[in-house]
Amino acid sequence: MRERKVEFVPRLYDYVEKGGTRESARQLGVDEHEVVKTLVFETNENKPLIVLMHGDREVSAKNLARLLGVKSVDPATPEKASKLTGYLVGGTSPFGTRTKMPVFVEKSILSLDKIYINGGKRGFLMEIEPSVLTQGLNAQTIEVALEK
Repeated sequence: MRERKVEFVPRLYDYVEKGGTRESARQLGVDEHEVVKTLVFETNENKPLIVLMHGDREVSAKNLARLLGVKSVDPATPEKASKLTGYLVGGTSPFGTRTKMPVFVEKSILSLDKIYINGGKRGFLMEIEPSVLTQGLNAQTIEVALEK
């Protein structure tokens, strides 16, 4: 982020195993809807991709597959996600991944004033403007969110 001269505010919290976005939002005193998860998926053709989703929403794999024009899409295993991204699950960032993958962002994320997204390490979120996702990652917008 610093290399790209992207402005961000580092937000540190105490990582809790299986705490997810609910725990990071609670510790930082922010709305879980503004905390963005970086999720790694694979198509039935073993093509990896990243989906950026609100912390308080889930991804409809069925709708995602339909949008991508593939038979199915499933979450990558934690081991596969780590291998593809170079990050530990719970610390996955869409920035600087080991493997170049297409990035998709839930459209409503872009209308938020600011978001909190993983900076590549457990317990470290970056407060950034959502426009960084489309400008810096060339993320394509999708609408596949489901209420938890």
